Amino acid sequence: MDLNHIELPPILVADLYFSSLIGDRETRPPKGAETGISDEEKSSQAEKSPGFLWKSLGSNQKHILIIVKTSEAVHLPDHELTFLTGILGACKLSLADVAIVNLYNHQQSSYKELTSFFKSKIVFLFDMEPAAFGLPMHFPHYQIQAFAGNSFLYAPSLKELENDRVEKSKLWVCLKRLFNL
Repeated sequence: MDLNHIELPPILVADLYFSSLIGDRETRPPKGAETGISDEEKSSQAEKSPGFLWKSLGSNQKHILIIVKTSEAVHLPDHELTFLTGILGACKLSLADVAIVNLYNHQQSSYKELTSFFKSKIVFLFDMEPAAFGLPMHFPHYQIQAFAGNSFLYAPSLKELENDRVEKSKLWVCLKRLFNL
């Protein structure tokens, strides 16, 4: 391997270029953009709009929302992010195609707010019960559930999936069906 052919793992690339490749998704305009709204109006809008401070990892280009709940990191711990990146790669997706939201910091958020804000078509609930996410139904792990114009998939935490071969295979069966692989 020479200097022109160095291969870095996806998590390292994300860490190196975090601010330019994977940005936090916020509803605020870019710095320096003129909006004609005073600071007082901005702060009152922030209080009214729960989505104003939502942050996500990824660019959400294919409107796939990944919901996690962990206190260990802002979005996901490194080992779980590496595992998730591998899952996405197997589905011919990348972090640019999804939005990862950690609900640990947004305890009161519901599926209506998140799915409309992120315009999601597919929602993965990793270790988040459908009822706890605000869905008016309960469904088991690995059942693709259509509701309100979205496809929901409820699965165990990434940490559990990473260490359990049987659970990974169950998830893979669902992913193949969901993405026509």
